[in-house]
Amino acid sequence: MNYVTFGGVTVGLCLLIHHLVTWWPGRKALMKDPAKHAATLAPFLLSWAYGALTTLGVGGLVGLVSGTVLGLSNWLGDVALVWGVGGTAGELAARHTFVPLSGPGLAVVLILTVALLAAVKKSRYGSELKRGAWCGICLATSAGVAGFAAVPLAVGVNWLGTNVYTAFA
Repeated sequence: MNYVTFGGVTVGLCLLIHHLVTWWPGRKALMKDPAKHAATLAPFLLSWAYGALTTLGVGGLVGLVSGTVLGLSNWLGDVALVWGVGGTAGELAARHTFVPLSGPGLAVVLILTVALLAAVKKSRYGSELKRGAWCGICLATSAGVAGFAAVPLAVGVNWLGTNVYTAFA
């Protein structure tokens, strides 16, 4: 499992803030049709959940890509903190425990990987999906609210995988 630094969390939060600011339709429009505007957040949030899952003990090629993205994000954020505002590099911002994915949970992540790759290629939301997954990778192991959101997500995917695979066995 890879751990996130304050630099990686900073990158993840920047991605999240950028998405929310560019999404914000304005108070009046949001009050008029909240369901429509909230639905436009779905691609980002679903890919955030996928990105979060890839950091929770996933190995193989998917884990390698996720770990590489997290490592580069940690480095990029640390550089920005040191050179941008005079911070320090390499301080861990990770939770010390996490819920690993079970075998069936890992199979669900593999299925979701295929679905995400197809959606990125075919959907008009490709860039949102990529940014959401990147944001999820950066924030899933953090000690903040996003890190705590990864726990029920992992439990849910483990449950789904166990029930789907036992239904077909």
